[in-house]
Amino acid sequence: MNRAKPHAADGSTTAGSDFLALDVGTAPPGRRTDWLADRLRAAIADGRLPLGGRLPASRELAADLGVSRGVVTEVYQRLAEEGHVAGRDRAGTVVVAAPVAPRSLAAPPAPAPEALFAPTPGTEVFEALRAVPARVDLSPGVPDLAAFPRAAWLRAERTVLRDLDAAAFGYGDPRGAPGLRRAVAAHLARTRGIRADPDEVVVVAGVSQALGLLAQVLHDSGVHTVAVEDPGSLGVRQHLRNWRLDTPPVAVDGHGLRVDELAAAGHPAVLLTPAHQFPTGVVLHGDRRRRLAEWARDGGLVLEDDYDAEHRYDRPPVPALRGLLPDRVCYTGSVSKLLAPALRIGWALVPHQHHDALVDAKRMADLGNAVLPQLVLAELMTSGDLDRHLRLLRRRHVRRRDAMIRAVTAHLPGATVHGAAAGLHLTVTFAGRFDDVALATAALRRGVKAQPLSWHAQRPYPPGLVLGYAANTAGDIADGVAAIGAALRDVGR
Repeated sequence: MNRAKPHAADGSTTAGSDFLALDVGTAPPGRRTDWLADRLRAAIADGRLPLGGRLPASRELAADLGVSRGVVTEVYQRLAEEGHVAGRDRAGTVVVAAPVAPRSLAAPPAPAPEALFAPTPGTEVFEALRAVPARVDLSPGVPDLAAFPRAAWLRAERTVLRDLDAAAFGYGDPRGAPGLRRAVAAHLARTRGIRADPDEVVVVAGVSQALGLLAQVLHDSGVHTVAVEDPGSLGVRQHLRNWRLDTPPVAVDGHGLRVDELAAAGHPAVLLTPAHQFPTGVVLHGDRRRRLAEWARDGGLVLEDDYDAEHRYDRPPVPALRGLLPDRVCYTGSVSKLLAPALRIGWALVPHQHHDALVDAKRMADLGNAVLPQLVLAELMTSGDLDRHLRLLRRRHVRRRDAMIRAVTAHLPGATVHGAAAGLHLTVTFAGRFDDVALATAALRRGVKAQPLSWHAQRPYPPGLVLGYAANTAGDIADGVAAIGAALRDVGR
């Protein structure tokens, strides 16, 4: 396209496009990419670019604006990663989802940050924090919800409904749909080194329900104490304590759980995250795994939370403990970190002596998960779409993880990064003594959510933050960490 560019009165050349009346002359110096991305997001948000609307070819828009094609392709890539546009082969790049209009940060959030970040958070704290508006949400444990494979899910749903027998619309097996139990057994054998019969699999409403059901089963069998990693998930402790189990801490160091401390304390059971410890990101060392196996063979019971083992970037995930000790490990997993928490689909495998009691507890809880989503997930697993989705996520997560590491290096000097090899979050710790709850509070005042590391520790531990990166673009990550850097100065470190 050879379009004459108008000349300004001062003799400089400007360039613009009929598309959305874009005028590149208004772009801040050196920030044309950010400027164009902001203009297209705004046009999608206010309806000037409606759902299904097609963006110009990158070459055409670049020529109109007088910028390099790389600027336009980078903008389209950003919008695709955010879930706003998608490539449609011959149809080009089309709008598939509108962004949520950003909320003003001028008004203080309710409840106030000080109320949210209490030194001893209550059981409602995570829901309350999710409800507070923020410019950037770096909460851990949140997958890239914009990346949910809608097209693949719809294809799987159509396939299931086309072939489904009428009887399948009735009450299901409380253990879960047979098709999903078979798919999960195959998935775990292929990806986690677990050999299990589909009849051993119990489908649950996420790991949270699995832990609640296991807590009931263990309490009824006389186990009233389950040791937990320290630091370790606050949410997990809350679930176990809700079912009247004590959760004494066992230290975690650079090699994972201190098995010697566990054995010396004489606890009957332990819950741990061996493939990617939460929140430190440590992988349980081979020697510790062997010692843990010896402890379990002597009568100890292991509860294995395999919460995000698929998201490993430097090498294949380590095998699950369940594959080594099927008679001493209660294993839990889900698709919450792989697809979306909203699906509420997970699974549990327990030693045979606890299996019937677990099924009974599941039956009395809800008669079993909704069957149709189970069958759609099974189709997604068996068709290979789930594996393809995981490969896409890994590439995206590596870019976002690297963006967060760069941002931490630039804006949090002296901070130490932990857990970069895997997962959906990083943990950063700081030297010296200061209040990380105050830091999280100050960050929220600046419009950024993050969790203080002290929430997840029962005993004194270096101050820090747990920062999720999977659900944020590189630009948002940089902005969020920069705001945390400013908040760090606010608290007078």
